[in-house]
Amino acid sequence: MNQDHSTGAKKSRLFIVDDHPLVRQGLRQLLELEGDLEVCGEADEPIAAIRGIAAERPDLAIVDISLQCGVEGLELIKDIRSRVPDVPVLVVSMHDEFVLAERALRAGAKGYVMKEEAMETVMTAVRKVLRGEYYISDNVGKKLLAGLIHGQMMMENYPMDQLTDRELEVFHLIGQGLGTSQIADKLHLSVKTVETHRAHIKEKLKLEDANRLLQYAIQWVHTDAASSVNGSGPWQGGAGRP
Repeated sequence: MNQDHSTGAKKSRLFIVDDHPLVRQGLRQLLELEGDLEVCGEADEPIAAIRGIAAERPDLAIVDISLQCGVEGLELIKDIRSRVPDVPVLVVSMHDEFVLAERALRAGAKGYVMKEEAMETVMTAVRKVLRGEYYISDNVGKKLLAGLIHGQMMMENYPMDQLTDRELEVFHLIGQGLGTSQIADKLHLSVKTVETHRAHIKEKLKLEDANRLLQYAIQWVHTDAASSVNGSGPWQGGAGRP
């Protein structure tokens, strides 16, 4: 924390990771309206994020799940927890919390909040994580509790939960229009490995063929994209949910 010499209070230092400049700008401005918070750094991709967080040692890293073309934020959370374990992570993302909140928590995040939420909700999440607590929405909390009670039944109700993090990443890239070779290059995998992931995804989601997989992936990705255009979060620098 830094000392605020005008009041004598300590300021909590925050680091923002998001690949949309307007979101970073809007979030920075609104966070810094709080007298006890300051943004000590920003990054738009995982490598720069790790370097910046390791150098700055902020009190909190605010991370988006979707960086550039994929869901690299999950791996970034794991890297942060491994390399700078004293820095807590709060995910602020456009992606459906029912799909990704539990994954983010398993990866090491301390909280998950949707970008469509009001700034008051985001600030509640920020302050809870700064206090060493966890933050999830009531809906996610109910889902996690139901999962503990009902187990396999919940997996059937939320089939995306059956995908591994890597399978979800492949699925997301399929929805972005990338072919098998392109996905292999991007993720530094062999074509055969990507084909295996595709087969597992089809099996878990009960999709009969590659065309249905492509349609389903595009629909999933574009639903998030539509949400980003229509998002109503007032803190997003006029950019909507990116």
